[in-house]
Amino acid sequence: MLLQDGPATYAAMFREMEAAREHIYVEMYIVEDDETGRQFADLWLRKQKQGVPVSLLYDAVGCIDTPKEFFQRLRDGGITVAQFNPVNPLEAKKGWDLNQRDHRKLLIVDGRVAFVGGINISGVYSGGSSTLRKKSDDTGKTQRPWRDTQVQVEGPVVAQLQQSYLESWSKAEKNIPPTKQKQLTPKSAGKELVRPIEGWADRTEKLNPIYATFLSAITNSEKSVHIAMAYFVPDPQMMGALEAAAKRGVDVQLILPSFTDSWVVFHAARSKYADLLEAGVKIHERKDRLLHAKTAVVDGVWSTVGSANLDWRSFLHNNELNVVVLGPEFADQMEAAFKRDIANSNEITREAWSRRGVKDRALEASALVVQYWL
Repeated sequence: MLLQDGPATYAAMFREMEAAREHIYVEMYIVEDDETGRQFADLWLRKQKQGVPVSLLYDAVGCIDTPKEFFQRLRDGGITVAQFNPVNPLEAKKGWDLNQRDHRKLLIVDGRVAFVGGINISGVYSGGSSTLRKKSDDTGKTQRPWRDTQVQVEGPVVAQLQQSYLESWSKAEKNIPPTKQKQLTPKSAGKELVRPIEGWADRTEKLNPIYATFLSAITNSEKSVHIAMAYFVPDPQMMGALEAAAKRGVDVQLILPSFTDSWVVFHAARSKYADLLEAGVKIHERKDRLLHAKTAVVDGVWSTVGSANLDWRSFLHNNELNVVVLGPEFADQMEAAFKRDIANSNEITREAWSRRGVKDRALEASALVVQYWL
């Protein structure tokens, strides 16, 4: 099931977690100590008290602003909490590399249902797609809510995702997370084929599997490539695949942010626009909301949703997780969401882009120098 933005995603997550009987496994890049984060914490503590084991794996850098007291409250309530790659090397229980981050967003309930995508646990997601601005309850500051995408899956893929979670956990802790589950026997669900794709920063493959899958889908596309991407800093090979697809008549369209939480990534992405537009790629910038989605649909049948951006960091430095869905029904949902985002975006034309100012060009050139580390 395709889930858009925080309200729908959190409602579905809470519904499934309330029904948990065997375990709740959580892996999040960001868990904030705000109203949203505390709602999750309260539910986890309540389920733990009911005898359902809850385990949380969080990233040290992603949660650098989250007070230690937030996680200590969870530990005091019996929840098993693990930190991936602490900022302080003296706290590391495994090999330490500050540049390696766990950027995955995964929730598994009872080995029965899982949620994968780009949505962290944070109040920035609490506005719906039609919301233009939201006032933070904690700070009083006004901010624009984020636009993101998650997918809820059931069936055999959940067993694969649970195994992936356990592997991710093992990179932070020796002991496995607790569960009341005796045997995992997933049942078939739905018509479409769903499979996870993992990207591990400490693996030695020549090509990151998520990168290779994206590249293959674009290279073999025949009709359309529709991508919505939060952080877009493709390497030359990915750029070449997008440009080649557009030149052979494939409808290649990108929805990218019109503003962002990282100016250097934002301008590094814009440094790619001229070449893409020249090749015939259509570029749209999402208005009003901060685009944080990482999705693609190709030829109306191949779709992916996950945590991986099309940038160097996702493919070289982060642990990432996507799911690929093969089937026209889910692809239709993806295309409908893409069209809604297009309707809320401004198209960037070659003529308008050629008239951008000197300041923007300078920022693009500066950002491009450090694109490998973004």
